[in-house]
Amino acid sequence: MIAKSFRNLYKFSSQDKKKFAIVLHGNGVYDGTETTEAVSLMIALSKLKADYQCYAPNKNQFHVVNHLNGEEQSQTRNILEESARIARGNVKDLALLKANDYDGIIIPGGFGAAKNLSDFAVKGANYVVDSLIEQQIFDFYEHNKIIAACCISPILLARVLGKKGIFITLGSEGKKWPYSDAIGAAQQQGAKTVDRQVDQVCIDGNHRIYTTPAYMYEGNPYEVYTGIENMVKKIIEDFYD
Repeated sequence: MIAKSFRNLYKFSSQDKKKFAIVLHGNGVYDGTETTEAVSLMIALSKLKADYQCYAPNKNQFHVVNHLNGEEQSQTRNILEESARIARGNVKDLALLKANDYDGIIIPGGFGAAKNLSDFAVKGANYVVDSLIEQQIFDFYEHNKIIAACCISPILLARVLGKKGIFITLGSEGKKWPYSDAIGAAQQQGAKTVDRQVDQVCIDGNHRIYTTPAYMYEGNPYEVYTGIENMVKKIIEDFYD
């Protein structure tokens, strides 16, 4: 059963520090991190007394999109600098992230996951993942750490860990699910996909992976926050209660 608890295998003491690395990938849904998801994640973690540190790649983003009209702009922006806007300046170079320093890694969604952390937005099912985030995901997996992702970001996990038979959710299909083609692409990588609603969580206990649909669904901010908070709650319950 994919949702079974694995607290007996990887139980942390209630005295242990709960600390997570959040990987940002720009600022703004169309060319970077989905801001509502990132902020929801930070609020949920702090509400549940968990610490976090933000990281982002120190490179230029794939392109820049005018968020008023959706048009591409002829300029360049640095992913780390843009991510600092969300993190209130407290963001570190992703190259400095070490799995041993954290209990887990969490990646919010936004097109930056499909453009800056991978080329999924361009190549579809033939995509590849940026080598730096690929190595970070694999390192956290090898160190038996928690891995969590929201929205389109589970597509990264599918590519890096799909051959291990992981379970993830990219939401569902049908009305109000405009990005459901990602489900088939994830399955082609070997990942097992599970239908979940916006406020629900997919838990792969065998691989310590947590995912929630977030803005894969055309919902409102409260619905997205609820799903992200539920994901964080499940992580805390499984490892710290």
